[in-house]
Amino acid sequence: MKRIGILTAGGDTPALNATIQGAVARANQLRVEIVGLIKGFNSLFNPRVPHVLLNPLYQEIPEVDPTKGGTLIGSSRDFVDPERKEDLDLIALRLQRLGIEGLICVGGDGTLNGLQPLAERLPTVLAPKTIDNDLGLNYPSEPDEWVRVNDATQRQGYRYKRMDSRAVFDLQQIVNYVTPGYATSVFVSASGVERIRTTAESHRRIAIIEVMGRHSGYIALGSAYGRPDLILVPEHHLDLEHLVERVKQIYDLQKNVVIVCGEGIVDSQGRELGAESKSTDPSGNIQLSGAAEALRSKLIQMIGDRYFQLYRRSESAREAIFTRKVGHTQRGGRPILFDRFYAAQLGAKAVELLVEGRNNAVSILQYNQAKGFHVEGYDANRFRDRWGLIHARHMHPELYDPKLMKPSRLGIEYLVPIFTDAIGGDDMEHMRQTLFSAGNLSQPYHSINTDINKRIRYLE
Repeated sequence: MKRIGILTAGGDTPALNATIQGAVARANQLRVEIVGLIKGFNSLFNPRVPHVLLNPLYQEIPEVDPTKGGTLIGSSRDFVDPERKEDLDLIALRLQRLGIEGLICVGGDGTLNGLQPLAERLPTVLAPKTIDNDLGLNYPSEPDEWVRVNDATQRQGYRYKRMDSRAVFDLQQIVNYVTPGYATSVFVSASGVERIRTTAESHRRIAIIEVMGRHSGYIALGSAYGRPDLILVPEHHLDLEHLVERVKQIYDLQKNVVIVCGEGIVDSQGRELGAESKSTDPSGNIQLSGAAEALRSKLIQMIGDRYFQLYRRSESAREAIFTRKVGHTQRGGRPILFDRFYAAQLGAKAVELLVEGRNNAVSILQYNQAKGFHVEGYDANRFRDRWGLIHARHMHPELYDPKLMKPSRLGIEYLVPIFTDAIGGDDMEHMRQTLFSAGNLSQPYHSINTDINKRIRYLE
C-alpha cells in the first residue's frame, strides 16, 4: 500500500490532530503517503475532492501539531448513505483517481456506522475519537443484547432496545477502554466544577452544572474529580424525591450544593428531562438542550421558597438555585498528555491495520493490570448487532452508585488508571508560557485554516 487517505468526521475533539500526527509518523516509517481529506466525508461528495498531502517526501508538514485541539483538515457531520449506490460508486472512483488505496476515518460510533458501505469498495479502518467515550463495548457479547421493538411513532415502525445484561461486568473485558478526547473533556469539566464551587459557597447557592455526553454518563462520572456533591447520569432514571432529600441534607450541613448532570438525564419514566428540539444534526442525532434548566425548575417547585427564607439566605428558590453549562469548552483546546499520547498510538495502529491488509477494522485502546494501556486491532463487525447497526456505548450501571449519586467503587477503579498520570508537566508549563504572553494583546489569532488553505489540492 503506497497511499492512504485520512479524514476526521463528526464533532471535533481535542485529540484529533494527535491522531493525525501518529498516523503520519507511522506512515513515514513505512514509506506510505498519507493524504488528508478536507472537511471529513464532505470532501468525498465534492467532485474535486479537496485534499492535502500531509507527508510530502515522507516528512510531515509543520501544521501537523499534536498539541493543538481541533483538526487541521476540518470536519463535518455529513455521512455516507448506504442506500445511495451511485454516490458510493462516485466516491470510490474519486479515491481511485487520487491513488488512495486505503482510508482511515477518525470518528465515533456514527462514523463507524457510516464507513461500512465504503469498506465494501476499498480497505477502510477507524481510529476512535469522541469526548463522550461511547465508542466501544462493555463486554464483547454486548451487541447481542439489542432487540427491535415495534413502535408506530418511529418512521421505520420500530426502535431499538437493550435487554438486561447477560454478562458479568469486568473492567478487564471492556473493548476500547477509553477514547481520545475523553480525558481532556473531564479535565475541563472537573476544573469547571471546582471554580463554580466557590461561587456556590460564597453566596449559599445550589449550582447545577450540565456536562456533555449525550446519552452516556462518562463525562459526568469523571467530573467527580472536581468533587461535586451529587452526580446524575443518563443511564439511571432520576429519583427526584431522593435527589431533593440529598440536596437538603447537604445544604443543611454546608450551606451550598454542587450538582453535575449529564445532558441526557432521564426522569423516572425514562423520558429526557431536558427538552428535545425537533431538529436533528446531519447524522440524525436529536439535538438535546436544557437538562440543567429542567432540573432547576423541578427543584424550585419541590424545595420551595420557604425553605431558603427560613435560612435567611435567599428570597426565593429561583434566586438560590442556578445553572451553568460547561459547554463546548469540553471539546476544544489543547489536549492533555493522556489524549495526545494514546491518540497518536491509535492513529499509528490504524495505518498498520491497512498495511497489514485489514479492512473494516478499528484501532482500540485496551487496558489490563498486567500490560496497562496498549493498542490492538478489532473487527468492526463485532460491534454490530444482528441487524448490522453499531450502537453508542452507554456507561455500565455498575460504575455508578444511584444511592450516593457518585461513582461506585468499581467506577473509581475504572477512572483511576486513566487519570493518575493524565496531565504532563508540559501541559501546565505551556499554559504558563503562552496564556498571558504579551504578544497575545497585540497580535491577532492565526488560524491553522489559513496555512492549510495554501496546501489544498484538487482532483482535476
